[in-house]
Amino acid sequence: MKLPGNIHLAPLDFIACNGVTYSIRPGFYEINGATAIPGGVNFTVHSNGATAVSLVLFHPGEDEPYGEIPFPEPYKIGNVYSMIVFKLDIAEFEYAYRVDGPYDPKKGLIFDRSKVLLDPYAKAVTGQREWGENQPGLHQYKARVVKNDFDWGNFHQPLIPTEDLIIYELHVRGFTMDPSSGVAHPGTFEGLREKIPYLKKLGVNAVELMPIFEFDEMQDYREHNGQKLYNYWGYSTVSFFAPNTSYTSTPEHNREGTELKNLIRELNENGMEVYLDVVFNHTAEGNEQGPFFSFKGFDNNIYYLLTPEGYYYNFSGCGNTLNCNHPIVHQMILDCLRYWVTTYRIDGFRFDLASILGRNEDGSPMDKPPLLQSLAFDPILGGVKLIAEAWDAGGLYQVGTFPSWNRWAEWNGKYRDDMRCYIKGDRGMAQAAAMRITGSRDIYDAHGRTNASVNFLTCHDGFTMYDLFAYNDKHNEQNAWDNTDGCWNNYSWNCGVEGETNDPAVIALRKRMIRNAFALLMCSRGIPMFLAGDEFCNTQFGNNNAYCQDNIISWLDWNRLEENQDIFSFFQYMIAFRKAHRVLRSNLSDGAVGFPDISLHGVTPWHQGEFGSDEHYVGVMFAGYEQQAGPEVVYLASNAYWGELEVTLPELPRSMRWELAANTWNAQQSPQKLDGRTIKIGPRSVIVLVGK
Repeated sequence: MKLPGNIHLAPLDFIACNGVTYSIRPGFYEINGATAIPGGVNFTVHSNGATAVSLVLFHPGEDEPYGEIPFPEPYKIGNVYSMIVFKLDIAEFEYAYRVDGPYDPKKGLIFDRSKVLLDPYAKAVTGQREWGENQPGLHQYKARVVKNDFDWGNFHQPLIPTEDLIIYELHVRGFTMDPSSGVAHPGTFEGLREKIPYLKKLGVNAVELMPIFEFDEMQDYREHNGQKLYNYWGYSTVSFFAPNTSYTSTPEHNREGTELKNLIRELNENGMEVYLDVVFNHTAEGNEQGPFFSFKGFDNNIYYLLTPEGYYYNFSGCGNTLNCNHPIVHQMILDCLRYWVTTYRIDGFRFDLASILGRNEDGSPMDKPPLLQSLAFDPILGGVKLIAEAWDAGGLYQVGTFPSWNRWAEWNGKYRDDMRCYIKGDRGMAQAAAMRITGSRDIYDAHGRTNASVNFLTCHDGFTMYDLFAYNDKHNEQNAWDNTDGCWNNYSWNCGVEGETNDPAVIALRKRMIRNAFALLMCSRGIPMFLAGDEFCNTQFGNNNAYCQDNIISWLDWNRLEENQDIFSFFQYMIAFRKAHRVLRSNLSDGAVGFPDISLHGVTPWHQGEFGSDEHYVGVMFAGYEQQAGPEVVYLASNAYWGELEVTLPELPRSMRWELAANTWNAQQSPQKLDGRTIKIGPRSVIVLVGK
C-alpha cells in the first residue's frame, strides 16, 4: 500500500518509557512492517492469538534495548496492532517485538513474552553482514527500517518469452568467491555484477539465484577435519522480505538492497532476466528443539502445520512445514512476492519443494490449492515466471500434475533421470529419451501445457556435469555424515576411472560426453537450465550434496575456464544455435516442407520407435515454417552406443539439402554441406543437422 503523499499527522498520545517520552498515534493498519513516514515511523504487526504486543527499540549493534513501547489497546483493530512513533531517526535504531499470549503447546500456542521477535515483514535483518562471524545459536534477530528511494530510471524488463529462455543457476557467494574469479568484490552481488560481460558472452538470458533471502549460515555449524561447515546453500529462511546482507560488498544501513537492485538493473539492461529461488516450505525455526525468533512467537499454530498433539509436520525434511494455505500465511507469501516484483523488479521465482505449497492444514494434498491459484492469477505477478520444484520431502511427487492453470512451469525431474540414463548408455532408454527431447509430451500434452518443462541435467542438488561423467558414486565424506547423505541414484558414469585422471583417452571421452549432454539439452523442447560452471567442467570432486561446503568444493574454480576453453566454446555455440532455430523452441506451422512438426526416427528414417542398436540411437526431426525465415528443419541424431552407426536421413525437398551443424565426436562447430542422405555417427556422440 502506498502512503498518502500529503501526510500531516500530529501525536495523539504520549508514553513514558525508561525516562523517555514517546509521541505516538494509531498507524496505517494495512501497511505491514516498519515504514518511514514524514516525522516518524509506522509500525504494523498482527497476531491472532496475542493478548499484548510491545515494540522494542535498540541502538544499532546492541543487544540490550533502550526502549519498549506497548501498543495501547485502542491501537488494535481486529488482530492488527499499528502505531506511529514520532521523531524516530531510522539510522539511530533497530527494532523487534515482544508478544504475550496463552501457553498451551498441545494446541500449538507457545507465546513467550521473554522472547525478542523479528518482524515477519522485516525488510532488513541486522547483525549478519559478515559471513560466518555469528556465534552459532546465540544470535538475536532485529530489523532495520529501509528507505526505499532507489532510482530505476528509464527501466524496462526484458520480458523474454518463456519458450526462448536459457536459465543459468548460480550461487551468489560461490560464483565469485574463489580468487580465480578475478573480481574485486568476491562472493557478493557486486562480484556477480562484475561477471555480467562473461554471462553475456556465454549467451544465457535468465539467471536463477539460489536463496538470497536472509538466512543464518551458522545454522547447524560444525567443524570436520579442520573444515568449517556452514548452511551454505541458504535453504532455511530467516526473513522472507529481506536480502542477505552478507552478500553485499559494503554496509547498506537503511539502504539494504541497493547493491542487489543495481545487479538486477544491469542484468536486465544486458538482456538477462533474474529469478529468485524462494523457500516458502519451511523456516529456520525448525522443530520443537529449534530456535524461537519470529513466527513461533507471533502465531505458531497458524504459521506451521502441526499434528493434533502440537508437534511439527516435517514435509520439508528441515524440521517444520509452513502452513501455506492458511489465509494469513497465504497473504504473507503473496505480499512477499509482490514486494520483490515491485521493489526489486524480479522477473521470476523458482519455488523450492513447491508441492508443500499445495498441502492442506492437515498435510493432505489439495485439488485446487488457494495459494497456487492466487499466485497464478495475481495481477502484479501477471508477467512473472513461476517455476515449481514439483515434489517435497514428504513423498508428494507432482511432475506433470502440479496444479498450474497453465501458469506454472516445472523442474522436470523425469527429464534429468531419463536423459542421464540414456546418455551414459543404459539399454532400452531411447524411447524415454525421445519423449524428453520432444518436450515430455507424454507428461504435459494431456494438460495442454506447452513449454511447462524446465529441462535440466544438473542443478545445485547433485553432480555437476563434469562429475556426472567422472564419478560412478557420490563422495560426500567431507559433509561429516559418513557419506550417508545425498542421493544414491545419480545415473552417472565415470568413463572408466573414478575421479581425476591424466589419461588423455578418458579425458577426451568425458569431454565428448559433456558435449553430448549439452547438445541434447539445447535441442530439447522446453526450457533448458544448467548449473553455473558446467560450461568449463567445474567439479565438486564427486560431492553430490554440497549444501554445507563453503570452499572450493562449491566455489567455481575459474582456472578451469582456461583449461577447458573448448567446452566453453561448444556451450556458446549450442546456445547460439538454439537461439537461431526457433523450431527447436516452439511449434511453427505444421506441414512445412511436407514434414510434421516433430517426428521420431531410427537409423532408418520414419521408423518411429525402431531405435537402433538395442535402443541406443535416437533421431528427432523438428520442422516448421516462419513467415520471414521460411522453412526450417533441424535433425538431431544421438548415438549412445559404444560403436559407430550408419544413419539414413529423411529425404528433403529438392530445393533443400542437409548441412552438418555440430558433431560432438570431433567437436565440430561450423556448418558443413553433406552429399547425400547417409551419415556415420561415431560411438557415444551426437550430430546436429539443418535442412537448408
